[in-house]
Amino acid sequence: MTDIVDELKWRGLFAQSTDEDALRKALADGPVTFYCGFDPTAASLHVGHLVQVLTMRRLQQAGLRPLALVGGATGQIGDPRPTAERTLNDPETIREWVDRLRSQIEPFLDFDGSRSAHPATMVNNLDWTGGMSAIEFLRDIGKHFRVNKMLTKDSVARRLESDQGISYTEFSYQLLQGMDFLELYRRYGCTLQQGGSDQWGNLTAGLDLIHRVEPEAQVHALATPLMTKADGTKFGKTEGGAVWLDPEMTTPYAFYQFWLNVDDRDVSKYLRILSFRTRAELEELEAQTQERPQARAAQRALAEELTTLVHGADQCAAVVAASKALFGQGELSELDEPTLQAALSELPHARVEALGPVVDLLLAAGLAPSKGGARRTIKEGGAYVNNVKIAAEDAEVTVGQLLHGRWLVLRKGKKNLAAIEITAG
Repeated sequence: MTDIVDELKWRGLFAQSTDEDALRKALADGPVTFYCGFDPTAASLHVGHLVQVLTMRRLQQAGLRPLALVGGATGQIGDPRPTAERTLNDPETIREWVDRLRSQIEPFLDFDGSRSAHPATMVNNLDWTGGMSAIEFLRDIGKHFRVNKMLTKDSVARRLESDQGISYTEFSYQLLQGMDFLELYRRYGCTLQQGGSDQWGNLTAGLDLIHRVEPEAQVHALATPLMTKADGTKFGKTEGGAVWLDPEMTTPYAFYQFWLNVDDRDVSKYLRILSFRTRAELEELEAQTQERPQARAAQRALAEELTTLVHGADQCAAVVAASKALFGQGELSELDEPTLQAALSELPHARVEALGPVVDLLLAAGLAPSKGGARRTIKEGGAYVNNVKIAAEDAEVTVGQLLHGRWLVLRKGKKNLAAIEITAG
């Protein structure tokens, strides 16, 4: 199991640990139980969470026992954000989100022992906080924390310097997360907490608490680096917002396209962090990116692997087929309506009440600046409807050409796409 540390480092997944030598010794001495927490502050995990979920999977495959904590208690408060207080959600919403996040995490880990010697366990910190009174919390947990040290945590310090300040509610978050580690140590023998480097202050809060109340305990923290983009923008964000794992919040097609469009400067890093391919396979993909970046072999490999992991092989095959069909490499008519609609939602879009001349549709879809420009595109052989080249400048679209009775895919040249939706009943 000590090899997993070297593997994490090679993949860029080892930002820091409390004591690397002690961690390596603990791994060498026998199975280690570790945990990673996820707060239900939204109805779904997003792609930023994949770093932690897939690292948990990697650690389990290396022989560690995972505890996946979905915070029914901490989710009601939320980790302090850099600039402003979180909006607190009602307990019923939190309960619903806990169930949703648990169902998203479950497929990535082995909970029944069929694929590993140490099955994972799902836990909820509401189990040990729900019945605790405020007095008990302050006496049993709060007395072990020192305010001057709590003030030095990055998330707290940033807020104290802002105009918003920080409420006692969010200030107390690190006490709750610290208590989680203590409870998991007592209940499951958990000796390692995993999380992102932005959580380092909360990770060490749990270590400090355990050292105060269980002085003989040997516990550890391991932080993965934050994922960033080469252009300086936040990883996991698009113009439409976060990229979610829930297919109703981000379609499998949009999920696939997010990874397919990864910058060449980032793709090798993302593959090492998120892919389960071997070193040799990854190094080959890195070489292909250097030699033939226009082929986007690494992006396709990343997109297909992660779409399969998150949404399943069938959905991945469907979105790959849709992606190819849009550019004339497959039959649009063979795509099922949900997949087609998801793909077209990513394109420039126009709604019209009735069919008519192709010239008018090109103009409505924004593929031509004027009717004259649309006619020139047709005359030059660059206009397509559902991947069929339009030869006549006065061509009109018929009902029989509609995909699923309502859609048309227009293309100008090789790469400029747009969708037309017929809205008439």
